[in-house]
Amino acid sequence: MAATAASLSPILRRSPPLLILLSLLLLPTFAAAQNITVGQSLSADAANSTAWLSPSGEFAFGFRPLDETNTTFLLCIWYADLPDRTIVWSANGDSPAPAGSTVQLSGTVGLVLANPQGSEIWRSGQLSGGVASASLTDSGNFVIRARNSSPLWETFANPTDTILPSQTLGRGIILSSRRSESDFSKGRFRLILQGDGNLVLTTVNLPTEQVNGAYYAAGTNSATDPGTQLAFDELGFLSVVRTNGGSRFNLTESVPSSSNGGYYQRAILRFDGVLTQYYYPKSGGSNRSWTHLWNQPENICTARTDIGSGTCGFNSICDLESDGRPSCRCPTGYSLMDPDDPYGNCRANYTQGCEEDNGGVRIEELYGFVEIENTDWPTSDYALLEPFTEEGCRNSCLHDCMCAAAIFRSGDMCWKKKMPLSNGRLDGNLNGKALLKVRRGNVNVSRRTGGGGWPIAPEAGDVVKRKDREGLIVMGSVLFGISAFVNVALVIAICLGFQFVYRKKNRFDSGSNDSVGAIEPNVRCFTYRELEEATDGFKEELGRGAFGIVYKGVIRDNGRVVAVKKLNSSVNNDTAKEFRTEVSVIGQIHHKNLVRLVGYCEEGEQRQMLVYEYLNGTLADYLFGEVKPSWSKRIHIALGVARGLLYLHEECSTQVIHCDIKPQNVLLDDCQNARISDFGLAKLLQLNQSQTHTAIRGTRGYVAIEWFRNSPITVKVDVYSFGVLLLELICCRKGVDSNEGAGERAILTDWAFDCYAEGAIDDLVDHEMEVLNDRERLEKFVMTALWCIQEEPSVRPTMRQVWQMLEGVLEVPDPPCPSGFTVTTISKA
Repeated sequence: MAATAASLSPILRRSPPLLILLSLLLLPTFAAAQNITVGQSLSADAANSTAWLSPSGEFAFGFRPLDETNTTFLLCIWYADLPDRTIVWSANGDSPAPAGSTVQLSGTVGLVLANPQGSEIWRSGQLSGGVASASLTDSGNFVIRARNSSPLWETFANPTDTILPSQTLGRGIILSSRRSESDFSKGRFRLILQGDGNLVLTTVNLPTEQVNGAYYAAGTNSATDPGTQLAFDELGFLSVVRTNGGSRFNLTESVPSSSNGGYYQRAILRFDGVLTQYYYPKSGGSNRSWTHLWNQPENICTARTDIGSGTCGFNSICDLESDGRPSCRCPTGYSLMDPDDPYGNCRANYTQGCEEDNGGVRIEELYGFVEIENTDWPTSDYALLEPFTEEGCRNSCLHDCMCAAAIFRSGDMCWKKKMPLSNGRLDGNLNGKALLKVRRGNVNVSRRTGGGGWPIAPEAGDVVKRKDREGLIVMGSVLFGISAFVNVALVIAICLGFQFVYRKKNRFDSGSNDSVGAIEPNVRCFTYRELEEATDGFKEELGRGAFGIVYKGVIRDNGRVVAVKKLNSSVNNDTAKEFRTEVSVIGQIHHKNLVRLVGYCEEGEQRQMLVYEYLNGTLADYLFGEVKPSWSKRIHIALGVARGLLYLHEECSTQVIHCDIKPQNVLLDDCQNARISDFGLAKLLQLNQSQTHTAIRGTRGYVAIEWFRNSPITVKVDVYSFGVLLLELICCRKGVDSNEGAGERAILTDWAFDCYAEGAIDDLVDHEMEVLNDRERLEKFVMTALWCIQEEPSVRPTMRQVWQMLEGVLEVPDPPCPSGFTVTTISKA
């Protein structure tokens, strides 16, 4: 059955009268409590849906919408007569069903959930014996029965995240948390009664089922009387029943009076990893709600996992609220990687370097510390200094490029921490404080309170000048000493002055090379002198290519590390406007797999520069080093580059052809996420301005054949280059090997097709076991790459098709020889 849209809408939750009205209007039709016979079905239809009820009408089985538009549905069981219609079991949390899907009771496999096209989404399982009927019991258990009425399958034996009164879980049966409050796919927390009888809470490393150590253990693994099942009795006690049957380990300490008839009860493994028991009065008016009874662990913030990030993401801090629920926050100088996931990872708002600035700035002037009382990240230690002073702790961390934070505690202990900081928590028993290293300019380390409300102690040796502070105090005193009339006049004058300056700075003069107006709100116009100072006279070269030379720099006013690209071109007065137009286009392009443009400079000839965010290294450095990256990392990078190119080709407002895709133009962030750089420059610079490749845009080994013909240049040139890059990721070798002994392997594209045609793709990866254990994906990636490098552009797939082939959404047919002409094409998904 589909629930009302209001039951899942946070907007309607804040409007009770509207919620009640819509609930009455959209209330689904419930089928009478009955045995469900073979062939009966339900449809996912918000406008006209039914559900199967338990005899008392307390529970319902059917479809509930997962979004306000009623386009995806969850097959589930819920409390039918409660206003919030709390869900207690679900079938397809990992695979939401589209509208129009059906669930039917089959005579051989039980419940079968299929989409409108008839493709199976979920089934209850292959059942031994014929299915006769099914029913939903008053305890909330959906049971499929054989002809002799014996149960063949039941939801109580296949739970999701909730356990109900009268339900038992034997050894090995797992409760899995959701991803979030509204996302019913499997999360990373698990409750399981182990084979040794111990009830534990643990985490898994998604997307695998690799189990980590327990962060809570009941201790019911006695050698003489271990636990045999987890039981939730009718009175509301949740306990581990031991082997002899007479001994129990109670998790629940007490239950509300008259709990055997006057309350609904449930225990749920919440998405934050806390096993919690709730009760709900069956009568008492409209003010009823679920009330917290108990939870384990008592403090999820201090529950330590041996690996992973705990209930809050990496680099975050967990604090226990008054209701026992955890609250996750990023410390000052950090922000959420995903703003929509408050329990997710935090990342630093700056790039932490390992050496002092080349411009001669002392490390003490580049970094400072934010003090956070009673805070620790206990699983990120790499060194203990004892006995040690607080000042020594600061200095040791400051001059250690591995040190992201230090914990000074007990008056003489200094624990140094490395990234990522994990299992962060506020702990009143710590008897110490965290010294979080931050970049000056990104965070005002002299203030007592920082972003997110975390306390920051003042730091000795801050760069803020005492005279400046005293001057501000004097100025404030003078202003408050002047009459109210003068103060008002002064404020008005300041506002008018700012308005005048703002308008002047944003007025473009197309004939002026000295314009300092910003093209986009987040794209800054720098002067040549600013960038000359930022790069210390263009001193540290990061790399060079077809479009120019890249230098490392630090913006003086905010301490941000940037990459400054000095373009291999000149722009005269006739083309200055076009230059700004193209830079404006580049500045509007934002994607997680693209390097972001920070600003630009355009002051006369030979002074055209682009300023990008700084990333630590290129894919070439990572891929062609002495140690091969893992296969999983190479897959992750390949998919990231494909997503970035797909965005440039099809999804951004102005189509962009990169024209120079190669490992040197793919940068990696701290998490090895691929970020494409230099996009948009092929259009920004006219073809005859390249000093490196004359009329050909690109790099040897990555250039498509149409560059050498008098043919139009399309997005398919990027597809060709990506095919070469994909082969390099697969093989961990360069596309062109100029060594004399390379022989038939000198040209990677030719050798790769020969290996594929001869059935010897093991040779491509030097028989690397990690890759060969994933042979199906390896073959798919090689075949996709060979389609990309076809000489005929029309034969090559689009980047959308490439991405679909890599993800397994689109079948990959056998590729032809890249140098041969063929009419074979990739069919569209």
